Order: sequence, then structure tokens, then C-alpha cells
Amino acid sequence: MKSSDPRLIRLIALFKLLKAVLLILVGVGALKLLDTDFTNALEERVTMLGLGPGSRYVGRIILEAATLTPNKIKDLEIGSFVYAGLFLTEGIGLWLMKRWAEWFTVIITSSLVPVELYGIFRHPGAIKVLVLIINIAVVGFLLYRIRGERSDARPPVLPAN
Repeated sequence: MKSSDPRLIRLIALFKLLKAVLLILVGVGALKLLDTDFTNALEERVTMLGLGPGSRYVGRIILEAATLTPNKIKDLEIGSFVYAGLFLTEGIGLWLMKRWAEWFTVIITSSLVPVELYGIFRHPGAIKVLVLIINIAVVGFLLYRIRGERSDARPPVLPAN
């Protein structure tokens, strides 16, 4: 493989670790939500930032926040920490250049593509599409790398006499 492969693997590892950190922050935020009146706190923050709670986007966020039940918040918290654990495992393994981490990343990332497609279909957004493209590229690169190293490791076939 090329000398740029370790740098690309490390870049993928950083991407996975960044996603893990973001999910940990979401999980911690969900923990804090269980102890507060989230809708009122959000309205106060919106007003403090000088944003109009009556604006279309801010109003939609506040309405969505009002529908959060303790069970939904608990599900968000648990899901965030589970996915963060997966991304941490991928990121650390890739950073350490472990073969199992490449396979693990291919399996986990591939399995999440249908979920990402569903999310894009329900609520399209440029960031969601970008993450999907990055994830597909990561899977493609890792499969190319794994296949390339497997064929490099095979002993040469000797011609029959």
C-alpha cells in the first residue's frame, strides 16, 4: 500500500473520535435535561441570545423540545453513549493501525448507511448528505486497503511444470 495510507487511516480515526466526542456531549446534555424544565430553559437561552422565539426555525426547535418526554430523553442518552462507545472503539483501533479496527469500521459504518439514508429521506440536510458521503468513502477505502493487503500477503503462484 502507499505511504499515504497511515495518514488516511489516522484521518478516519480522527473523524470517528470527533463523532464520539459529539455523541458524548449529546449524552451528557441529555443527562442534564432529565433534571430541568428544558423548554423554559431553552426559551430563556433563546431570549438571552437575542433570537426571536417566534421565528420559524427557533419556534420549531422549541416545539420539538416541548415534546421531549423523560423516556425520549433517556433513550437519547443511552443511544448517544452506545454509539459513542462504538465510535471510540473504531477511532482508537484505527489510530493504533489495528487490522480488526478496519474490519470493525467497515461493518459498523456499512450497517449505519441505511439509517443515514432514512434520516436524509425524512429530514434532508447538507450535513447529513456530507456525512453519508464521507462514510461511504471510508468504507470503500478500507475495503480497498483490506483487499490490497490480502492480495499482497498471498504467496506468488508458481507456474506448473
